[in-house]
Amino acid sequence: MADLVLQNLTIKYGAVTAVDNLNIHVASGEFLTLLGPSGCGKSTSLFAVAGLNHATSGTIRVGDRVLFDGNERNTVPPEKRNIGLVFQSYALWPHKTVAENLAFPLVLRKLGRAERDERIKEALGLVEMLPYAERYPFELSGGQQQRVALARALVYRPPLLLLDEPLSNLDAKLRERARVWLRELQERLNVTTIYVTHDQAEALAVSDRIAVMSMGRMRQLGTPRDIYERPADSFVADFIGSSNFFDGTMIESGTDQARIRLADGTEITTPSGPSAKDGSVVVAIRPEKIEVVGQAGANTLKVAIEQRTYLGSVWQYAVRTGSIDFRMQTPSELKEDTVFVRLPKEHCAVFPDKPGAK
Repeated sequence: MADLVLQNLTIKYGAVTAVDNLNIHVASGEFLTLLGPSGCGKSTSLFAVAGLNHATSGTIRVGDRVLFDGNERNTVPPEKRNIGLVFQSYALWPHKTVAENLAFPLVLRKLGRAERDERIKEALGLVEMLPYAERYPFELSGGQQQRVALARALVYRPPLLLLDEPLSNLDAKLRERARVWLRELQERLNVTTIYVTHDQAEALAVSDRIAVMSMGRMRQLGTPRDIYERPADSFVADFIGSSNFFDGTMIESGTDQARIRLADGTEITTPSGPSAKDGSVVVAIRPEKIEVVGQAGANTLKVAIEQRTYLGSVWQYAVRTGSIDFRMQTPSELKEDTVFVRLPKEHCAVFPDKPGAK
């Protein structure tokens, strides 16, 4: 297998910059997810690696092989890149059987019949679709078609596998099972994989690392735990899972902690944060990190419960204190109408502005 390097990758369409100076090094055998909202540039970046989009500048390299060099204006055609690609729509030939769909890329590579048959049997065995070799795509379920599309991408043993939202057409339960199966298969094959999705839970479940993108730029690159627990900015904190955002004023900021006054006058202690010119900051905390306590104390607020929502594994509450509205979650139901809650210092994050402010 091989690593993938994107260096200063930029893609422009006229005056519009779809991908802006993207730098990522994906290690051999790593599972990296490009995550972000629609239009952020994740699929555009993926297709540039495949050669289906023309990059404007930068470098794309797989192992020792340069696929695109903006300085030299050299680019390798997509059919010569030997990269496995699974589209969101699967793109299976409807008039060909499962085996014939897998044979097509092997015929293009001029492999003999015996080797083709062996490769097809091996690839279908990997995705547990060998009994369906003679069926047509319309005779398969969505999950089965997804497995065939993956087998077709793996049948010629590419050094790099690209997946463009391959599970988005599946129902919720099947999607959960498919992502576990997909991750197990990727680890077994140890193939370098780039996965595109806008589903945060999916990205957290399958990835070694996640690159969060917005408006063509990479906002943060890190492990799922880093991305969720230590977001680099308010956009990441808001996009990955959900967060509450409290307006506040920085009173004091030291090396290890800061004191912030919230809009209702409550003073709380947080990790050290940015120093804004006017002292204005935003404190973010996830609903499940807020703790219900028995009395007032450090970092506590007295809140009124305005709405209760049962979500099966947790209860979610819409609460208010003064002019501040936010959400919290608890594993069991709260019977009271008014409770004290604590914002643990270690679970607070401080940013200079709210998501979308720029």
